[in-house]
Amino acid sequence: MVQNKAKKHPSKQSVKVAVDNVIFTIISGELHILLIQMKKKPYTNLWALPGGLIRTGEDIDKAAVRILKEETGVSDVYLEQLYTFGKASRDPFGRVISVSYFALMPNSEMKLRTLKRYFDVKWCKFKDLPKLAYDHDEIAKYAKQRLEWKIEYTNVVWSLLPSHFSLTELQEVYEAILGDQLDKRNFRKKILALNLIESIGTKAMRGAHRPAALYRFKTKKQRIVEIL
Repeated sequence: MVQNKAKKHPSKQSVKVAVDNVIFTIISGELHILLIQMKKKPYTNLWALPGGLIRTGEDIDKAAVRILKEETGVSDVYLEQLYTFGKASRDPFGRVISVSYFALMPNSEMKLRTLKRYFDVKWCKFKDLPKLAYDHDEIAKYAKQRLEWKIEYTNVVWSLLPSHFSLTELQEVYEAILGDQLDKRNFRKKILALNLIESIGTKAMRGAHRPAALYRFKTKKQRIVEIL
């Protein structure tokens, strides 16, 4: 059997493709994203979103999963393609198109680690973001907006919570993302009526309060529902 050899594309374009991940979590009731500290000039010491160029022959989605695992050590979390950022001037070293993704994960399941090409890595409160390298400010803001929209009509918040959680912890996730307090009674009534979660039949201490009933999501598959 004769195999067709890959032909070289006739275009003389010199364009590279990168993946940038906006990784969200909730810490102490506040929305955070993961940042890395650059070594590369002219952005030395500035913070940026974790990312990198795709490898030869590597699919975009697989590149996003690889980069997520390199930066966090996890892969079984919610990951969704966000948008393509392609301004000609976005990278001082040449034309680089960024396909961005956003990921959601519970902070308890991740230990921070960094690569040799970076100085440091940290969680940063979204409301306190510093000036980011490249156009990562724009990417991060759009990811936050997409997340706000997403939680209004899907069950994706499961990926920001531990496997078992209280109704208070569930409400705190929504409030952290929206930046606003929700009516406790109305929220619980709506969430329970949607049949997205179920009681596991046990209680646990949550802070100084009395033991709280624990719940879990019935499925981790995305469902379209009117939550807010």
